[in-house]
Amino acid sequence: MKHGANIYKYAKRIECEPQELIDFSSNINLYQPEINFSLSSKEVAKYPDSEYKDFRGFLAQKYELKKSQIALFCGATTAIYELFSSLKRKNVFLYAPLYGEYEKAALAAKKNIYKINRIEDETQAPLDDSIVVFVNPSTPEGTYYKNIKELMSSWMELECTIILDESFLEFEELESMREEINNYKRLYIIQSFSKFYSCAGVRVGAIFSNKNNIQKLQTPLWHLSSLDVNFLKQRLADESFAQKSRELHKAQKEELNNILTESKLFTEIVESDSNFILAYTPNGEELWEKLLEKKILVRKCASFDYLNNNWLRFAVKDDISHTALKEALHQVKS
Repeated sequence: MKHGANIYKYAKRIECEPQELIDFSSNINLYQPEINFSLSSKEVAKYPDSEYKDFRGFLAQKYELKKSQIALFCGATTAIYELFSSLKRKNVFLYAPLYGEYEKAALAAKKNIYKINRIEDETQAPLDDSIVVFVNPSTPEGTYYKNIKELMSSWMELECTIILDESFLEFEELESMREEINNYKRLYIIQSFSKFYSCAGVRVGAIFSNKNNIQKLQTPLWHLSSLDVNFLKQRLADESFAQKSRELHKAQKEELNNILTESKLFTEIVESDSNFILAYTPNGEELWEKLLEKKILVRKCASFDYLNNNWLRFAVKDDISHTALKEALHQVKS
């Protein structure tokens, strides 16, 4: 299982409709208020501003940056591939496990890949003048590394190019390293909007860095649709969204953790700073299959470095989904 949210594949496997599956593999914010917006035919017919100045200005104000420090892409994955293709250094150190597209993007850019097991020792140093990739909070276990400033300082001393992915940061209002963009010229921050802002179907991602770095990145003309930009802008402008999201997230994550604990099927449940929980069971493959039979899809983790399919990841969901999971785990145990 190389990525979560592949409900179509697994629905076909058990011969049900995709919407019948309860998808615990997809780590999208469970708070999904409706947005009523529309674009007129005249707006759709015309080309948008190819530089998206208005939208970048909106993001700059929200994230306390300058417009010149923001590059927009058709999703964070596209941003990752473009970033690697633009960087000249050949050695890449991946602090793994992490999102698998980082390795694919580095391979596509013909980089030399080295991996550091951050779970065992995140302080292990890379080679000097290399590219460092670190995800904070991490995936798949959701750990926020409070010593990130110390880690970055050590990489700066080695004159490394730093790629820091903060895509899950906003669920618990954790400290961002965006301000360091003004202090270190080789820092890039990857920002996905799909996770916290609950819009995986809206393909907008960003890279935050200094002006010179941003100018070197290549993007096609009109690479974002007016529909995507307008939806995301409206979501971001909803002042109550973040507050309600975090309140609901906190309660539901506690509920999910209790369900996993009380099932007594897991020998280890990792404390998470994000909207998913990683748990270990000696019978991971068997449990995954039995849950799928009950139309519950969870994330197997063998595709992550240093893990196997006895590690299962559960995204935080709503009460109905949690109740179904609780009943399924009870039935499996019985």
